[in-house]
Amino acid sequence: MILGSKSDLEVASEATKTLDKLGVTWEQVVSSAHRTPERTVQIAKEAMGKGHKVIICMAGYAAHLPGVVAAITNLPVIGVPLSGSPLNGLDALLAQQMPSGIPVAAMTIGTAGAINAAVFAARIVALSDETVRAKLVQYVNDLAAKVLG
Repeated sequence: MILGSKSDLEVASEATKTLDKLGVTWEQVVSSAHRTPERTVQIAKEAMGKGHKVIICMAGYAAHLPGVVAAITNLPVIGVPLSGSPLNGLDALLAQQMPSGIPVAAMTIGTAGAINAAVFAARIVALSDETVRAKLVQYVNDLAAKVLG
């Protein structure tokens, strides 16, 4: 998981809690597409070699982080737009609309997006990991049970 700023840690904690619940191992770093671009490029280039299966990127304001990372790696990239700008995250959401060939799976703004990013990442990992698949099935069943009371 790449965060555009330390200020994104609170929202990211919702994703990490969900990843833990689903049995998905994760690594979290802070790197800005605008303030530390060389670092961001290095992280994206090295991710596959480290065994990562998917990258979640969280950023606010212009939120170019997911797009920049998607342009560098062939791993699936999930973007979580965050509020914090005068546009309350709408700018971050729109910044994740990418040209063809550079896909970003854009989630909703904020905490719900962070949780959905974790679940989506788990779905990707579950394609080749039986343990994560079983925990994901239980997670979905638990959501249904909450609705049904």
